[in-house]
Amino acid sequence: MIHSPEKPQIGFDRFIQLEWAESAFRTRAGLTDLQQLLDLLEESHPGAAARKKTRTVLNRLWLEPRADLVDFADRAVSIYLEAPDTPIAALTWGMAMATYPFFASVAQIVGRLTAIQGDCASAEIHRRMAEVYGEREGTRRMTNMVLQSQASWGAIDRIGSGKRLARTEKIAVQESAATSWLVEACLRCAGRPLSISGLDKSPVIYPFELGSSLSYLLSTVPTLEVRTDGTGNQVVSLRA
Repeated sequence: MIHSPEKPQIGFDRFIQLEWAESAFRTRAGLTDLQQLLDLLEESHPGAAARKKTRTVLNRLWLEPRADLVDFADRAVSIYLEAPDTPIAALTWGMAMATYPFFASVAQIVGRLTAIQGDCASAEIHRRMAEVYGEREGTRRMTNMVLQSQASWGAIDRIGSGKRLARTEKIAVQESAATSWLVEACLRCAGRPLSISGLDKSPVIYPFELGSSLSYLLSTVPTLEVRTDGTGNQVVSLRA
């Protein structure tokens, strides 16, 4: 399961529509102003309390990230400004993984359970999450919020009245800087070195296609360190 030492357990407890996340990202990038996002939330949220809770999640993702993730978020913006074809959904996924261990746990379980047949029962996701976070109504509700968000971001389709989840076609992350940034997000939420050979099939980033030649690409990234472990496998870690 996702490792998160010394990180605040901030709950991803709201449905975050992709349009809202994209607006928050564009605000951080200086491509639009905050009022556009506020207008979107005003239209979609009938109450002030609901808007505030959704804004809190969006703040943590893009507008006011944790101090240890400010540079990480700023690098995502730089990647997008240099390559506007980069899917904002992929960047938001990476920030959600790094910021919210709960989001990453749901993603990892969905990725594992859908890896073989491409779909799985929603009830199985809830059962696995309850094993880790406890059999509480809050666990079930937050899991639903994450699943609903992942569906909005293009990762899954909720079928059979939401009783089953089916993977959609993978989203290609073609920009090399975006690929290495997404790998860094995996490392941040895993809290340990990862095998390079398994990155492209990593369940936690199941919606994305990272491409080939990862070993060479990652070896050129200043924030990452590539080495060979005791068994001869190449692994990547965050550079100290």
